[in-house]
Amino acid sequence: MSIALAVALFLVVLVLVIWQPRGLSIGWTAAGGAVVALLLGIVSWHNVEAVIAIVWNATLTFVALILISLVLDAIGFFEWSALHMSRLARGSGLRLFLLLGVLGALVAMFFANDGAALILTPIVYEQAKALKLKPAATLALIMASGFIADTTSLPLVVSNLVNIVSAGYFHLEFGSYAARMVPVDVIALAASLAVLYLFYRRSLPATVATEALAEPQSAIKDARVFRAAWVVLALLLIGYFASQFLHWPVAIFAGAAAVGLVYIAHRSPAVSLPTVIKNAPWRIVVFSIGMYVVVFGLRNVGLTHLLGGALKAAESHGALAGVLGAGLIGAGFSSVMNNMPTVLINALAIHDAGVRPAMQTAMAYANVVGCDLGPKFTPIGSLATLLWLHVLDRRGMRITWGYYMRVGITLTIPVLLATLATLWAWSLVIG
Repeated sequence: MSIALAVALFLVVLVLVIWQPRGLSIGWTAAGGAVVALLLGIVSWHNVEAVIAIVWNATLTFVALILISLVLDAIGFFEWSALHMSRLARGSGLRLFLLLGVLGALVAMFFANDGAALILTPIVYEQAKALKLKPAATLALIMASGFIADTTSLPLVVSNLVNIVSAGYFHLEFGSYAARMVPVDVIALAASLAVLYLFYRRSLPATVATEALAEPQSAIKDARVFRAAWVVLALLLIGYFASQFLHWPVAIFAGAAAVGLVYIAHRSPAVSLPTVIKNAPWRIVVFSIGMYVVVFGLRNVGLTHLLGGALKAAESHGALAGVLGAGLIGAGFSSVMNNMPTVLINALAIHDAGVRPAMQTAMAYANVVGCDLGPKFTPIGSLATLLWLHVLDRRGMRITWGYYMRVGITLTIPVLLATLATLWAWSLVIG
């Protein structure tokens, strides 16, 4: 009976989170699910404390990064970057495609996949309009920006909320994580650009009139804040790596950078602080705690232990099978039930699998790969994708779920397999 209740509650909460009937906040839905789980005795207050210990660093870091991104967007930082990349293309449609892809990867690396998908995509769309590209070429650039935002959100702990949760659960330090995943991300980027080009090559123009674009300098809305932002970002990056030696949570450094940049920008005419603060993803804090409390109910009834047995069976066939098993399970679950609950379900299962420490670490990284790339199979794989589709729809560019899934499945499978294989090979090199 307890198994049925835990599964039913999880499915109801998941459906409401994805559907969001009448604009129901995902935070209220997840919090309600957590309360019901407590009332039914599926979870305990001890589980709630455990969840808070797991997610507080991740969610506060994520909120801080989005605050930083919103300020940077308001002063034209990302538009300035995109215009520079477009100018570097020097009239070549292929170079424009590749350089915007690289820019998307860099934004995802430092400002998380949500920042890349939700902030950079509208900028790419407006540039495509300014270049008077055909609808097919515009679609190619838009799909590429959305795809790369997720597939290249591997390199740093802060590049994806999924990464932060996993790093916190398995105690993966910032520098150690980067040493493992930056080379893997390079292959993910190369594979992503390759499959995207093969899929959209007939839609890309041979030449583009990049001279029609504005000068990059014209995008800067506040030069004072723009210059200060580079200092803040440099100090933030130093702080990230210092966190490994100080053993401090990355949320401390991200939060300090966000507060510092907001203070610097509070008198800027280009930045509306009430709007920035209002648009920060505060609901993600409530959602993360509530959703993961519901997920803990699945563990309490033994379901994650069963999944751990499947991972143990995969590992018995060798390290490559273990890495592929953890990554593919993470990708599959993410595609049908969202990557946020999936990452913790798999993390709990990996912990319960009872594999040797080195294999547990490799599976933890494979789970990150699966949960970062798996959402590209379907629109419901991540909340960022649903918001991305909504942003495009408001601009009159409707991408149907059928088209998204056809493209997503075609492109993601080879990238996912290449990335997991690289993770396995690189793990052998660095131990």
